[in-house]
Amino acid sequence: MTTKVKLVNRRRSTFLDRLYFPAIFKGLGITFRRMFKKKVTMQFPEERWTVRDKYRGMPVLVSDDEGRPKCVACSLCEYVCPPKAIYIVGQELEEGNKVERGPAVFDLNMLRCIYCGLCEEACPEEAIFMSKTYAVTGLSRDLMVFDKPKLYEIGGVREDEIKKWSEPTKGPQDRSHVEGDSIAPSTAASH
Repeated sequence: MTTKVKLVNRRRSTFLDRLYFPAIFKGLGITFRRMFKKKVTMQFPEERWTVRDKYRGMPVLVSDDEGRPKCVACSLCEYVCPPKAIYIVGQELEEGNKVERGPAVFDLNMLRCIYCGLCEEACPEEAIFMSKTYAVTGLSRDLMVFDKPKLYEIGGVREDEIKKWSEPTKGPQDRSHVEGDSIAPSTAASH
């Protein structure tokens, strides 16, 4: 089997191209034009830029308006994270909670995070959000792995219009999904 090779005719470089002076003068021309325009430099710690609405900062955990953690340790964010930056260990919560499970360990490795926002989209409880935080620094690798208390501290409280775990929105106690009850529709009658 033979392969065909196509020759490409390239332009020969001229004497001026080989001197590099035109490129140097062109670069200096851009520099001189920029010198007299308005500066956009900020003095960072004192001056901060305003974050746009669609900005995706670091992922954080949030609590509901009653101060309860919203995360139920379903691990969907851990599974959907492309660089595997999230590590969750679930635990059963004590009696009297509105939810059965919560995270015992929730670690977010910010050295791996690519700020894609897939964790926010995958969360069914709306417990993880992309914050407006853009200055994420650490002096060591260990400081860049944020644990559950740190993520809740940065995320704070997020008020929801839908009160999922409150008693009035759960429906009446006598409501049933068992077939044959007066509230549940009969599937036999529909066939």
